[in-house]
Amino acid sequence: MQRIANIFWLMMKEFRTLWREAILLLLVLYSFGPGLYIESSGAGDMLNKASVTFVDEDRSALSRALQTALLMPRYLPPLQASADQIDRMMDWGETIFVVVIPAGFEADVRAGRTPSLQINIDATKTTAAAVGTGYLTATFNEEVMRFAAGQNIVQASPIDLVLRRSFNPAGNEVWLRSIAALLNWLSMLAISLAGAALIREREHGTIEHLLLMPVTAIEIAFSKIFANALVIFVAFVFSLFIVVEGALEVPFAGSEGLLLAGTAVYLFAAAAIGALLGILARSMAQFALLLMLLMMPIMILSGGMTPVESQPLWLQPITWLLPSRHYMEFATAITYRGADFSVVWPEFLWTFLLGAAFLAVSLILFRRSVAGG
Repeated sequence: MQRIANIFWLMMKEFRTLWREAILLLLVLYSFGPGLYIESSGAGDMLNKASVTFVDEDRSALSRALQTALLMPRYLPPLQASADQIDRMMDWGETIFVVVIPAGFEADVRAGRTPSLQINIDATKTTAAAVGTGYLTATFNEEVMRFAAGQNIVQASPIDLVLRRSFNPAGNEVWLRSIAALLNWLSMLAISLAGAALIREREHGTIEHLLLMPVTAIEIAFSKIFANALVIFVAFVFSLFIVVEGALEVPFAGSEGLLLAGTAVYLFAAAAIGALLGILARSMAQFALLLMLLMMPIMILSGGMTPVESQPLWLQPITWLLPSRHYMEFATAITYRGADFSVVWPEFLWTFLLGAAFLAVSLILFRRSVAGG
């Protein structure tokens, strides 16, 4: 009981220290609030809510079909304009694409000719313009081919390929990016705060003062890990319910409680890694360099930025040594596929075992560094 009381007292001390660090608190609030929203809702290499305006000079069934083929969330509801409004709309950035359907477009298709559509593009929207051109071309070609096949103008394909997406019917990348962004911020802040807490004590010379008190090195290390992990966990809960499920409207198929339990396990592992880095580094500058060296592999190899299956074969087994890879596995399974504990318990166990291993190494090195100091 005395050990628990000592750890609790040291955690209160850590909370008071964090409360006086306004910049750190602002970083946590920004990361799990606006930062997460911006990172998740960014278009990336997918088209998202692109504005398209039609100048329909044909007024035919086919021209209307082309407009109704542009659906959310990839496109905003199409706008209508006249030819003399194109320049003004493009100049003022009111739309990214202006599609001009010439008169007689449907008649040319019925006659077996190959008519042309004009697409005016605002190329200052670089990513949306480059990606959206391909999407629009594919959508229009598919719609014209469907119309022509229905009119027996061209022979229909002998195979009617029907694609069915499981768990994400619209292929909305925001859903996956939100969980990947949560993992990135969890990893970065948990590792940073836990490691910085140890280095701050060493640089301020207060680690020796703590050791003069009736507390052990293990209790000091545990208090740093638990206090900082708890702060990140509270921010994670806010971000999950307010930002991910609220602002980003990501549907949650599984149990939020199960995800929170898994997040607590992962935070234990990430904070243990941070403590290990804080012990290995001799200054805050060295710790920052180690953090830069470690964070990018964690983000890439966890499967959030690139699928593990698409990484080099020799590298894939190494990713099993990263707690972040296991967190990404069970977080996506719970969030999108509605997996229960009977499905994800191996990933929970791996995350805990890896965290325990990092913690054991951290405690051994910390005790040695304190004894040697």
